[in-house]
Amino acid sequence: MRKVLCLTVSVLAAALFAPTASAVPQAPPPVRIVPQPSSLVTLPGQTYTLRPTTRIVAKAGAAQTGEYLAGLLRPSTGFTLPVTNTTRPGDIRLDLTGPSSLGDEGYRLTVTSTGVEIAAHTAAGLFYGVQTFRQLLPAKTEAKTVQSGSWTARGVAVADTPRYAWRGAMLDVARHFFPVAQVEQYLDLISLYKMNTLHLHLSDNDGWRIDITGWPRLARYGGSTDASRGPGGFYTQDDYREIVRYAESRHVTIIPEIDSPGHITAAQASYAELNCDGVAPPLLNPGWSSLCVPLEITYKWLDDVIGQLAALTPGDYIDIGGDEAVNTSAADYKHFIDRAQQIVLSHGKKLIGWHQIEAGDLTGTATAQYWGTAGSADDEALARVAQQRGNKLVLSPADRAYLDMKYDASTPIGQDWAGYTSVSDAYDWDPATFVPGVAGDVAGVEAPLWTDVFPTWADVQYMAFPRLPGIAEIGWSPAGTHSWADYRTRLGAQAQRWDVLGISYYRSPEVDWAD
Repeated sequence: MRKVLCLTVSVLAAALFAPTASAVPQAPPPVRIVPQPSSLVTLPGQTYTLRPTTRIVAKAGAAQTGEYLAGLLRPSTGFTLPVTNTTRPGDIRLDLTGPSSLGDEGYRLTVTSTGVEIAAHTAAGLFYGVQTFRQLLPAKTEAKTVQSGSWTARGVAVADTPRYAWRGAMLDVARHFFPVAQVEQYLDLISLYKMNTLHLHLSDNDGWRIDITGWPRLARYGGSTDASRGPGGFYTQDDYREIVRYAESRHVTIIPEIDSPGHITAAQASYAELNCDGVAPPLLNPGWSSLCVPLEITYKWLDDVIGQLAALTPGDYIDIGGDEAVNTSAADYKHFIDRAQQIVLSHGKKLIGWHQIEAGDLTGTATAQYWGTAGSADDEALARVAQQRGNKLVLSPADRAYLDMKYDASTPIGQDWAGYTSVSDAYDWDPATFVPGVAGDVAGVEAPLWTDVFPTWADVQYMAFPRLPGIAEIGWSPAGTHSWADYRTRLGAQAQRWDVLGISYYRSPEVDWAD
């Protein structure tokens, strides 16, 4: 009886004092950042907790980034998070005295139990360090209302610099118009993934989207419809200034594109004098279009448009398009590109356009955006012309980077002329080898999203996500870190953040989604 009693007491004691499931030490979650940093080391035993007493310490020159970070964290935490310049334990410190070796966009991030430090040599680098720290915090951080629970970040030491200086997205607001607030949301999303360029396609056959003084019908008539025969819309110059201002606050450069000499129906429908026969075509006139290259009024008009955009745009580039000029003869096309280049340069800007502009006599300051598909001999030949001239190349291969291509045959919206582009297709390519022999002349990458068949903002989001972060990683992360097997898991962890942000996205079966 005594043995039975002793055994019963022992079993009871073991049950009472055994560690509960919540008390058993749990392995910290893996760090899943997009884009993958150049160097990331986890710090065992170190976890940072954001508390009601936390402050953001912004050293000299860092106040704007400090207020940006506070603005991200205050709504969901409910914490005051004052921005100050004095340090104490537990604070988040932003420091612009990082070494010059970090370059224009690099940063260092250290997260420990006693605080967070982000150091950079420039405000852009500090901003990108904030984006990495942001992804270390729970996805609920993105909420616009106060959330419950803890606010912890895994201890890490990160040293990070970008692979390419040009990491961009293109948004077509010409085929379908999207208002300022939606463009600003796109800026928020691309900058979360450390993209630094937004190329705005402002004109096409289907619509003209920027008001030009002296040519009022461009926007008011040419912008009065869209590819779905809807009401269209346009940006006033104040609207455009607001987009530029907001982009600068996210360290994004705006590049405006006026597509020419083709894709120009909206302008020609607005002004008969831009047509060789002096007759304005109807809006949404089907077929290819071309400016009248011999007419001098063409260049007066172009000079007014480019001059006003140049004055409104602080970035270095004006984009003249130059693609699919099917109705323009080769001789006229070359003449037009040369005249357009002179106009751009006269306004203190550099020329950029789709890679067909290499048919002109370009100066060494020009940049060509390559949109050819894999193995396209004619397109690759023009890329090599760019290389010989010293022109930089931005790579946007249509079968890898065009976000309007369907994911697969079952995708309910999108196009397929360049084939289907799965999430892995959009990620698994290298700008240094895509066009043989031009690696040293690649400035970076850009992900275009043409909106011919996307009338809603939800459509745009669905086609961009989850592919856009992959293009961002190709542009930022070292080639040696490139691994689809690893990326598909890191990408899947982003879904919880997109859910909180209210982003429409495609749940590709290729991705290891974190539910």
